[in-house]
Amino acid sequence: MKKSLLALGAVLALTVISCKKNESGNKSVIKTDSSETLVTDNNGKIDSITQGSSTVDVNGQKIVKTDFVYKATDGTLVKVVFKNDPKESTVAITSNKKTFTLPKTETKGDETIYKKDDMTARVKGDSLHLEQGNNIIELKRTKI
Repeated sequence: MKKSLLALGAVLALTVISCKKNESGNKSVIKTDSSETLVTDNNGKIDSITQGSSTVDVNGQKIVKTDFVYKATDGTLVKVVFKNDPKESTVAITSNKKTFTLPKTETKGDETIYKKDDMTARVKGDSLHLEQGNNIIELKRTKI
């Protein structure tokens, strides 16, 4: 009887020791920057139309991507992603399963111009004016 109680006590002690919760956490998890990016309009108010925004830290350099949905005059929805990193700023325009990425070429006051080959995108406030050859498309930022 003493041997079985002693064995039971040893098993319980080992169970308690092995199930001890580790309060220090998992050492192999890498903590990431959890900062939130807010896009503001010209008057400093938070832009409520922002669909998504993320900040990624790559080798100490922050890359900010902001997604918007724009609507053409014919009702077509277009996804627009603005990417700002220390090397360059670009805009990626996706429509009909095609994506066009244009680098930023200049800023004139409150208008930003992105250009590649024969395609030019002019962003001013909530509107995006897209030109390709003789085609001109007016887009307006919208909520889904």
